[in-house]
Amino acid sequence: MSFQDPHLIRGKGGSRQKIQAAGLRDFLAEIHSRHHLDQITFLCIGTDRSTGDALGPLTGSELAAYGFPRVIGTLSSPCDASSLEESIASIPGDQVIVAIDACLGQPNSVGSYLVSDEPLFPAQSVGHTLPAVGHYSIAGIVNAAGPRPYSTLQMTSLYHVMTMAGQIASAAAEAFGLWNQTEGKRFNGWPLA
Repeated sequence: MSFQDPHLIRGKGGSRQKIQAAGLRDFLAEIHSRHHLDQITFLCIGTDRSTGDALGPLTGSELAAYGFPRVIGTLSSPCDASSLEESIASIPGDQVIVAIDACLGQPNSVGSYLVSDEPLFPAQSVGHTLPAVGHYSIAGIVNAAGPRPYSTLQMTSLYHVMTMAGQIASAAAEAFGLWNQTEGKRFNGWPLA
């Protein structure tokens, strides 16, 4: 199982920024201003076997439905701890990676996003040694951290995680100009009301 420890995300000068859903579009638009869409690979980390950790695959499926050309990690083909290194190796060296993962955080931060222009470090908080990944990163705080992170992820609201995945994907589609082009391809009613 892979999820991001929010204390391990670093940005310029070792900082990260906590934002609400409304700020995702600006963060992704800044990436788009630096890189053309064909240079971007979205690496959506997580598994479909844990509600909280499904943020990555749910986001990946939504990004693919919007028509993003390079998405790794979807519901049908998750990129989890067992396949992450192989997935990273499959990405051409000229691609800019936007890594997306779930994380646990402070109770008042649940539903927020930690964004950075540096890699994230999947699964370190549960003792895994996985490589840092991403030129840019988005970690969605899906639930409050506690003494049993695996149990917390298992008991995380699917509705909440699906809503967050929809927020990330729709912000990306808007930032990269894919919003109007694929209205009919989106999942019915997602993000949920």
